[in-house]
Amino acid sequence: MKKYFNYIKRKVIHPVQVKNKTKIFCIGRNKTGTTSLKAAFEDLGFIVGNQRTAEKLLGEYKAGNFEAIVDYCKSAQVFQDFPFSYPKTYECLDKAYPGSKFILSIRDTPEQWYNSVTKFHAKRFGNGKIPVKQDLVNAEYVWRGWMWECNRIMYKTPEDDLYNKDKLIKTYIDYNNSVKEYFRDRPQDLLVINLSENSAYQKFCDFLGVESKQVDFPWENKTSSIKSKQ
Repeated sequence: MKKYFNYIKRKVIHPVQVKNKTKIFCIGRNKTGTTSLKAAFEDLGFIVGNQRTAEKLLGEYKAGNFEAIVDYCKSAQVFQDFPFSYPKTYECLDKAYPGSKFILSIRDTPEQWYNSVTKFHAKRFGNGKIPVKQDLVNAEYVWRGWMWECNRIMYKTPEDDLYNKDKLIKTYIDYNNSVKEYFRDRPQDLLVINLSENSAYQKFCDFLGVESKQVDFPWENKTSSIKSKQ
């Protein structure tokens, strides 16, 4: 019964609740604080898209079928991680949902990001070591081999050196630069944020036009302490 109710919420209730509301897309690469952003949005009372549903759109992304991704975005107001952190997605969504807001989360340095990615993947998919091809091909996440497909789409590194440091760091830098260039003349639509900075949460709230008694990104629901400026 709970599973059915959650399905109805996602398919029926949430689309009605978010209709005509400004879409917000968190387009920072994975391991830049996107999970903390999701928690912050939920704490503020925003409806965040179901991540697993979005991850199942991998085939559509590979085929360049952004219409399916645009349609999925009718289900909520805020979205993060795949496919929103992948190249070209933000451009299509910007055209499909004029007036939307975009948040590019970053780390202190590209090397810090690389270390975070490799450490997480080693723990999750490589039994403590940086994963090799077979690890990702056999990884059970979303579906068997999903991680391998993502690795090929995003990094295109040699199959015997999947986490080549120079190549991964280059993808991170190039992606961030492309986002900044795209929004160069529209600073009001893009927030570039490093969640580790002391002023990050206030910048986040200012960008959204909300007020909160919190001073940092929250880890538990404190919705009662928040009110909208609008």
